[in-house]
Amino acid sequence: MNSQQQSGFLISKIHHLGSRIFARMLKEYKIEINPAQGRIMFVLWQEDGLPIRELARRTALEKSTLTAMLDRLEKMGYVRRIPSADDRREILVERTAQDRYLQGIYVKVSQEMSRLFYMGFSKSENDELDGYLRRLLANLEERVE
Repeated sequence: MNSQQQSGFLISKIHHLGSRIFARMLKEYKIEINPAQGRIMFVLWQEDGLPIRELARRTALEKSTLTAMLDRLEKMGYVRRIPSADDRREILVERTAQDRYLQGIYVKVSQEMSRLFYMGFSKSENDELDGYLRRLLANLEERVE
């Protein structure tokens, strides 16, 4: 197996293990959201009240997957869908008061995950790795659209 094949395998394995550990850590706080739901919430923490189509773009989730995730998040009380005042055909997704608790725990667990990811790395190694990962992401993003 050449290094390019190995890198893709390693990235996939890191993603899989990281997701499992992250979900287990959230479960310790009685929060059971999956990675896709976490991506939705993370985007809304950056900008609340987004139209569904924009939320789909920013999370890179298919609209059908996003709709199912929003249904679950709405049932759990973390988001609500409201009609846009500007365009009656558009639905906006807003955070709820219950989400404030989720955000605090999610940020805490995310910081712990970052500590795990970068354990044993120097600052310059962290920066170098982040640069490589940004380049990989940019390569893939060019192919998506």
